[in-house]
Amino acid sequence: MAITKDTFRALIREGQEEIQDVELYDRPFDFEENGRYVLVGVRQAGKSYMLFKRARQLLREGHSLEEIVYIDFDDERLIDMTADDLDLILQAYQSVYDHTPLLFFDEIQNVSGWEHFARRLANKKYHVFITGSNAKMLSRDIETTLGGRYLSAHIYPYNFQEYLEAQGIHLTREWEYGKERALVQQQFQTYMQWGGFPELLMYRNKRKWLNDLYEKIVLGDIIQRNKVKNELALRMTMKRLAENVMQPTSYRRLVNLITSTGMKVAVSTVSDYVRFAKEAFAIFSLENYASKFLEKETVKKHYFVDNGLLNIFLNNGSTLLLENLCAVHLHEKYEDKLYFYNKNIEVDFFVPDESYAVQAAYSIYGAGMTETYEREVKALEQLDSFFPLQRMVIVTFDEEGKIETPGGKQIEVVPIWKWLLTQQ
Repeated sequence: MAITKDTFRALIREGQEEIQDVELYDRPFDFEENGRYVLVGVRQAGKSYMLFKRARQLLREGHSLEEIVYIDFDDERLIDMTADDLDLILQAYQSVYDHTPLLFFDEIQNVSGWEHFARRLANKKYHVFITGSNAKMLSRDIETTLGGRYLSAHIYPYNFQEYLEAQGIHLTREWEYGKERALVQQQFQTYMQWGGFPELLMYRNKRKWLNDLYEKIVLGDIIQRNKVKNELALRMTMKRLAENVMQPTSYRRLVNLITSTGMKVAVSTVSDYVRFAKEAFAIFSLENYASKFLEKETVKKHYFVDNGLLNIFLNNGSTLLLENLCAVHLHEKYEDKLYFYNKNIEVDFFVPDESYAVQAAYSIYGAGMTETYEREVKALEQLDSFFPLQRMVIVTFDEEGKIETPGGKQIEVVPIWKWLLTQQ
């Protein structure tokens, strides 16, 4: 069916109704008053709600609902849409309203060439807010086309504090010392296992919802978008990434893990699959700060953007989930300034610009943990001798304490649920 102005008249009206009626948790994000935005992130991270948040802000500032144009490009009525159809949005709006529209475009990456339309809108001084689920939207080519006319932001699923607040749990300043502490620990069990996708809070069968989301990411954002021919090899790559989430892993090692199942796949193919998964924001990768350039590019630690996506691959994966959650938290804060360190010693996370190092260990004080304790502490002490650190932390599941180093510094041992809430 051809896309017409009538198609967009219907979508514009539906979008106005949705923005008016949607129940909204107001996530902490400050839009600049006159800024245009490109918001990116994994599917279901809450990007649409950021558009709704901004629309509601503009309505409170005196704009009318009739000025709002919200289009979801995942709508099946737009499945065959091309860049040539984009101007129909303005034509449809202007055939009904006399206002200058406020434009909200959700998952616009589905329309190839969208960036030229976005640039034209900016040149004409429209207020435009865009979301997408593909990292190519931040590529150098697209940024060049947009010409600095848009601000960009990466939207992640809920962090732990947002997760609590979305459920109406607002902690007091002294929460660690009262009944709230037990509530936090209880909620954290679910958060660590199932992650922070906002919509997931509404579902009892969380695994089914996450499996459905994973299929949408794999089939829509990876296989279809990149015309992947060997779906089984791609799925096996994702499975092996999940199973090795704590390990520095080369593409060659991934190939060996996959071929051990009897499947043939090339290193270049696996490298492409990892890149596709990163472009879909399903995973992210950390480089080894101690590596030479070539190894930095080929041997990395790969993490999933949300614990829920990782957990669907695991059985009793508490240690992997704990480290993955640390990685997500630090990556949201530091992004490309975050590394791991591996040269004779291994430190899980290192932020050289902040002189900050973090080890993730489920337990260091329990029975039989002497070797773990010594390994984690010694690695931090040695890194401190190479790069003097201002802060050293061992994040555990539920252990807390202080460790004095021979150099007179202090290593903090912090439960992850406390660390997540005190590092915002």
